Amino acid sequence: QVQLVESGGGLVQAGGSLRLSCAASGSFFSINAMGWYRQAPGKQRELVAIITSGGSTNYADSVKGRFTISRDNAKNTMYPQMNSLKPEDTAVYYCNARLPDAVLFTKEYVYWGQGTHVTVSS
Repeated sequence: QVQLVESGGGLVQAGGSLRLSCAASGSFFSINAMGWYRQAPGKQRELVAIITSGGSTNYADSVKGRFTISRDNAKNTMYPQMNSLKPEDTAVYYCNARLPDAVLFTKEYVYWGQGTHVTVSS
C-alpha cells in the first residue's frame, strides 16, 4: 500500500505562481504513474496532469502552457508547478498514484491523497 501527502497549497494572487508537492510513502515496489487532479465546489473532479516513471507528461487543455509537472523518482515525489494562475484554478488539488499488480500487468491499484487547497484571488 501507499500513502500520499500533498502540500504547498494556499492563497495566491491571479497571475502568480505556486508549487505543490505530493510525496508517496509506504510498502510498494514501484509506481507506474502519478497524477494531479482538482475539484472545485459543485464541479466534477478533473485530471490536471500526469507523469510516468519515465518522465512522460500529459496536461489538460485548460492548464497547458501554464502548469508543468516534474517527478523525483528517488524521493517518489511529484511537483506540480503552477504559473499564471487564474481564479478558475481555485480548487482542492489531489494527488494520486497508480501501482502495478505483482502478477497481472494489466491491473493497477490507485491511491489518493487527502488534498490541498488552492485559492486564487482576483
